Amino acid sequence: MSSENLPQTPEQQGRKPRVAVVFGGRSSEHAISVVTAGAVLRSIDRSKYEVLPIGITTDGRWALTADEPARMAIADRRLPSVEELAESEDGAVVLSVDPASRQVVYTEPGAVPKALGEVDVVFPVLHGPYGEDGTLQGLLELSGIPYVGSGVLASAVGQDKDYMKRVFTSFGLSVGPYVTIRPREWEADRDAATARILDFAAEHGWPLFVKPARAGSSIGITKVDDASGLEAAVKEARRHDPKIIVEALLRGREIECGVLEFEDGPRASVPAEIPPVSSHDFYDFEAKYIDSASGIVPAPLTPEQTAEVQRLAIEAFEAASCEGLVRADFFLTEDGDFVINEINTMPGFTPISMYPLMWEKSGIAYPELVDRLIQAALRRSTGLR
Repeated sequence: MSSENLPQTPEQQGRKPRVAVVFGGRSSEHAISVVTAGAVLRSIDRSKYEVLPIGITTDGRWALTADEPARMAIADRRLPSVEELAESEDGAVVLSVDPASRQVVYTEPGAVPKALGEVDVVFPVLHGPYGEDGTLQGLLELSGIPYVGSGVLASAVGQDKDYMKRVFTSFGLSVGPYVTIRPREWEADRDAATARILDFAAEHGWPLFVKPARAGSSIGITKVDDASGLEAAVKEARRHDPKIIVEALLRGREIECGVLEFEDGPRASVPAEIPPVSSHDFYDFEAKYIDSASGIVPAPLTPEQTAEVQRLAIEAFEAASCEGLVRADFFLTEDGDFVINEINTMPGFTPISMYPLMWEKSGIAYPELVDRLIQAALRRSTGLR
């Protein structure tokens, strides 16, 4: 593209940068994305940026939504949704795929389309498939619009626990024992697939954790204590993703560490520890978001352990070619070794989420964290980089 066809910068147009906060989505993490969006919208500096909230409904419609963060919180154990926030049941937001335009248009049946202006950067706070997994990132690349967070490849790798572990292993990072059951394998011969899981249990012992391979927020995960609970656990995981992953129990402490991209490269936050939750078998969705179980920040580690987990978190960030931000989750085993469990390329940004809490304890408050992510996205070009 020649320079004369490139979009003008906000400064050249005499206005503030316009940030589209895109949230909701088609995944089972829809509600948590809405909660995250509320926290981000509440913290964006309105004297510095113009803000355009865009919600994606559970059936995939892009909707113009109210800019009302108070309506995006969990209230009385009730989860929010884009459908409740949409300004119209039929209106749709359309993003141009012309890199020379960056225009956003709002359409309603029987009405003349309304131009909402250009978008300079997208802050996608979608979690799970159809948003965090590289699909939205690909659309934004086609549109030529910079965005917060990792690109297509890193987003896809960070969403798929199977390939994530393969990438980490290839870079020399330690991962726990696991087995993957692919959709065709389960559908072609369920008994053989079950036998693979039972062989895995015979080698590594019970309990096992049965998970959707491409989901987050601990949704669809079941702790299985013996073979009698396996069928129900697989059914629950496959309700969220036809590809599942089965992991062995790692005995040790759960440690998390945030990574943030600065002008001179990625840096790691102070780590956090997720202590056992007495009312839950593990740190599941209810514990995280409904009962608001919290971690210990900073984690009670030795200086050497802190330095090691920070080093490994940055290595994981680089191994998956991440950009912007990552939360890296580890187990500190009884042998004193760190084993990486997974990364989140768009970790939760709710008021109780560990990623912003870790950075707050590292000296970067929530509003500054949001600003740094937007500024990093504005500095970055789309396309191959």
